[in-house]
Amino acid sequence: MAQWTLFPIQPVCAGFTDRLSVSSWVMDETTLVLIKPGGVSRNLIGEITRRVEARGLRITGLKLVQAARATVEEHYAEHKERPFFKDVCDYLTSGPIVCMAVTGTNAVKAIRAMMGATNPLDATPGTVRGDLALTIDDNLTHSSSDDGAAERELKLWFPEGTVR
Repeated sequence: MAQWTLFPIQPVCAGFTDRLSVSSWVMDETTLVLIKPGGVSRNLIGEITRRVEARGLRITGLKLVQAARATVEEHYAEHKERPFFKDVCDYLTSGPIVCMAVTGTNAVKAIRAMMGATNPLDATPGTVRGDLALTIDDNLTHSSSDDGAAERELKLWFPEGTVR
């Protein structure tokens, strides 16, 4: 979900300000981050949240939940025919997870970069998975792949909405 923030453009030369009526727009996006049961059980909620905030992004929704099977299956519906679907759903319902709505400039891409490659063995050091995860089965987090996925996933995990 996107929200526009207005920043005025500074004049670049004297005498130009009277004709200046253009503003620069920066788009705030909101994306979803899930901290999976392994991250919760390893007490990594604070570390992952710290990294998100240190990047300059805002937490606009945060809750600890025991995910319902139906919610997880809807979340991963596009993978229903994939061989890993059942295992992923079993894992996400095996313990509490943290649902986080994260807002800021380029939030979707920034979060994806911060989390690192899906397989922690391929993740760059400095990313959440590169620093904290060891296996693809417990790669600690999920983050929305794009704006469309973020919008769909936020409605699923935050039906009550988020703070602006």
